[in-house]
Amino acid sequence: MSRFSIHACRAAKAAIATAVVTLLASCAMVGPDYHAPAEAVPAQWAAPLPHGASLQKLGDWWEQFNEPVLLKLQEAAEADSPTLAAAWGNIELARATLATARSGGVPAVSANASAGRSRQLASKASSTRSASFDASWELDLFGKVRRNVESADAQVQARSNDWHDARVSLAAEVATSYVQYRTCGQLVETYEQELNSTTETAKATESLVRAGLSAGNDAALARAAQASTTSTLFEQRSQCELLVKSLGNLTGLQDATLRQLLVGSTTLPTASMLAVEAVPAEIVRQRPDVASRERDLASASAAIGVAEANRYPSLSLAGSIGFSAGGGSSASTWSFGPSLSLPLLDGGARRAAVAGYRASYEIAYAQWRDTVRNAVTEVEKTLVQLDYTGQRAVQAESAAREYHRYLAGAEAERRAGSTSLLTYEEARRQALNAQVELVGLQRDNVVQWVALYKALGGGWETGAPATPPASRAP
Repeated sequence: MSRFSIHACRAAKAAIATAVVTLLASCAMVGPDYHAPAEAVPAQWAAPLPHGASLQKLGDWWEQFNEPVLLKLQEAAEADSPTLAAAWGNIELARATLATARSGGVPAVSANASAGRSRQLASKASSTRSASFDASWELDLFGKVRRNVESADAQVQARSNDWHDARVSLAAEVATSYVQYRTCGQLVETYEQELNSTTETAKATESLVRAGLSAGNDAALARAAQASTTSTLFEQRSQCELLVKSLGNLTGLQDATLRQLLVGSTTLPTASMLAVEAVPAEIVRQRPDVASRERDLASASAAIGVAEANRYPSLSLAGSIGFSAGGGSSASTWSFGPSLSLPLLDGGARRAAVAGYRASYEIAYAQWRDTVRNAVTEVEKTLVQLDYTGQRAVQAESAAREYHRYLAGAEAERRAGSTSLLTYEEARRQALNAQVELVGLQRDNVVQWVALYKALGGGWETGAPATPPASRAP
């Protein structure tokens, strides 16, 4: 090739490159430009807000319980949660999809090489060598690649938000199960004390019947009360065992390790009260599930642009350089040129694809609206339950106190012989029921605080990074 032809080739390449850059700069992306929708939520809360609240930040809210056992359970759950591991896998899958989408915007280059040695009859052996480089680049004339990247990037953000939503839900489930377990222990202690009382009553009544100082029906009533309390105690212990199994499933701890951790006080942890000062619109923005659905919506919008771009022509640049040598001679080849693809007749397939992606956007928009609406409703319901549970707990505490006073008087009268065993047993059952109701309402109050932490987003902040699981598959 002459020097003139070489310069001419270089000039042609430069002109083509300049034309390509100019063409790309003038091209606009087809499809809708996404704008996040406004939340259709009320301006103020309709439910009563908690009074006297002090907790202002939700980050790692379970630390506010000042309960070392709960902290260890939360750490174990996060370290070995299949749910979080699956959520992390979805993030990595979305990142791989994003990397693939980005690769569509850069040239693809491949190389091939071969070498061989051959010999024919009565001929000398000869060697052959060849090498080639191939490159191709589809120009992003109508924003197909850029919309693909936009859609994939939104999916990465959505899956990261899903991970945070799973973490918030896991923390709430662990805390709720732990509170229920502690309450279960309190109820077991209550029924054990009640069983001791009914057992002593049954023994004393049997003695009175044998002495002829009490009717035989009183002995039957005392034995019935003892058997009933024993049955209730067995049922309560089984509930505690089931809660241990639930905590084991959530944390991944071995049964022996978990039981050793749970041994100790049955005192119910106290939740720190949370000040709910933000308006509903601010609340829905700090929930990871709402943010995830909004990112899904953004991804669906960009996918419409990808489908739209497929309806337009596509232009690719391809080139190759080859070299071969053998038999004492060598040769080199090269080629470079554009390739234009025009979608002419497809039976309406591309138009249908656009319509399908627009329908997917409408579905994603409906799902986002539903998530926003459910988020506000969840907070409202939790506030209502928290308010009434607190009021009921105050009344239940007063009722339990008065019923125990009544029981103490009935017991003194029974010992003095001025009241019947039937009257005493009725007073005892009322006191027991009042105590059980009080413990249950105290449990519900703490559980509702946990539910409120979860409903408010559990301390999630936009852009917070997800954490890979401690134990990952090879």
